[in-house]
Amino acid sequence: MTELVHTRAELAAARKALDGTVGVVMTMGALHRGHEVLLRAARERADSVLVTIFVNPLQFGPNEDFDRYPRTIDADLEICRRAGVDVVFAPAVADMYPDGQPRVRVHPGQLGEELEGQSRPGFFHGVLTVVLKLLQLTGPDVAFFGEKDYQQLTLVRRMTRDLDVPVEIVGVPTVREPDGLALSSRNRYLSPGERGAALSLSAALRAGAEAADAGAPADAVLAAAHAALGSGTPGARLDYLVLTDPDLEPGPVAGPARLLIAARVGTTRLIDNAPIRLAPRS
Repeated sequence: MTELVHTRAELAAARKALDGTVGVVMTMGALHRGHEVLLRAARERADSVLVTIFVNPLQFGPNEDFDRYPRTIDADLEICRRAGVDVVFAPAVADMYPDGQPRVRVHPGQLGEELEGQSRPGFFHGVLTVVLKLLQLTGPDVAFFGEKDYQQLTLVRRMTRDLDVPVEIVGVPTVREPDGLALSSRNRYLSPGERGAALSLSAALRAGAEAADAGAPADAVLAAAHAALGSGTPGARLDYLVLTDPDLEPGPVAGPARLLIAARVGTTRLIDNAPIRLAPRS
């Protein structure tokens, strides 16, 4: 039986009743099959599973989609029940930020100002602030994050290491539609034509990965990804396409690497990424 709680006091009581290892999955709701994979991963690793559902205003810019972000709590609860979630914490904004906008926030450092952070100033300040608050409130042993939001996953791992937060961070591979489109709550905003254009993101990643598998160097991998993006269905306006190491650190890349892409399709901004392995430099 899944217990739904809304306040800090209710959460504290519910958390105290959980047995054994506790896993947490943090979401903004509008759950889909990608979230279900996260829930199953948590269920397999932890004795008790706690899910948070909170649309965090701190991570939305002034021209972004906070008001129209889908809120589907009844459907979300049904998914949690089917997955065997023990507790769902769905606070109001006033419960998460009782004093209003927090004056003290987590600074993500240089990495938080690049890629998504460059396109969305202040985004990761809001993400890391709410993640840290939710880790403090839920007190989990292990937390599960999807690899689709790879920069977020990397920064959360760095934050917990640098600030000595006693929690294990587990990344779960991206879940895709049969045609390759990465699952996202924002996919519902796409028209049929825009959805076709959105496939160019995964096509670019696939082309880059295939080039890497064939032994191509980093610049050729990026060139192959750009070529695939340009030859696809028109309509995706590229924000960035980069190749970096698994920790998103600067410098030459060899061996395990990550290819990341962001583009706007219509009014919807989409991100995706894929792990690749580069051949050793000669």
